[in-house]
Amino acid sequence: MDAKNKIAYSVYLPPDLHAKLKALAKTRRSSEMVRNAITMILEGNDAYKSGYNQALRDAIDALNTFEDLNSVSIWGNSLGKSSISKLEALKK
Repeated sequence: MDAKNKIAYSVYLPPDLHAKLKALAKTRRSSEMVRNAITMILEGNDAYKSGYNQALRDAIDALNTFEDLNSVSIWGNSLGKSSISKLEALKK
């Protein structure tokens, strides 16, 4: 996911959680972990559904970074955009 597609959001954390999150930041995984947790909660806290949807989001993000895919068209439809549309339709 591009930084330009994100909006900063502030949240207050207890010191122990802040320390754990800061440790994750060293491997550049803290923001992703927080986004995934928030998404899981907002989607109904169903681990299977959240994991499934996260996999679809990851696949869509991967396709969005593959610029060559959008240069291929079949019957006037971009292969990249068609693929992303099909994946988005699978979200639960």
